[in-house]
Amino acid sequence: MMSEDTIKLLKECDAGCKMATDSIAQVEKYAEKEALKKLLDQYQKKHEKLKEEITEQLQKFQKEEQGPDKLASAFAWITTEMKLLMKDNSHQIAKIMMDGCNMGIQSVSEYLNQYPQASQESKSLAKKLVETEEMFMKELKKFL
Repeated sequence: MMSEDTIKLLKECDAGCKMATDSIAQVEKYAEKEALKKLLDQYQKKHEKLKEEITEQLQKFQKEEQGPDKLASAFAWITTEMKLLMKDNSHQIAKIMMDGCNMGIQSVSEYLNQYPQASQESKSLAKKLVETEEMFMKELKKFL
């Protein structure tokens, strides 16, 4: 039997991956530098792979995936579009993505602490998501 903490942690990680893939897809069209396009594509694939692993865990227990909060998603989309309309260069894209990574790191780390009874497998996936965000952030620095 999967604990409630496990289900909640997996759902939050699932929502985080969805937010990340949506954000990457949104800014990708504005990327002009080939190196940035490749980096965005690489991390889009990493987030999609993680999302598949999370979905697989949720489906084992017949729990539906959880999308990101609709209001937060809409706000993030509008904010990103406005920033890119004003300055659509690699520097701005890197800053936006790094802000998103930072929010992801903070929220998933918080959920790890909030759901201590979650399974080791779900905690491992959450930590993998945090590590992915940290690496993405590190690689984005060269575009600042």
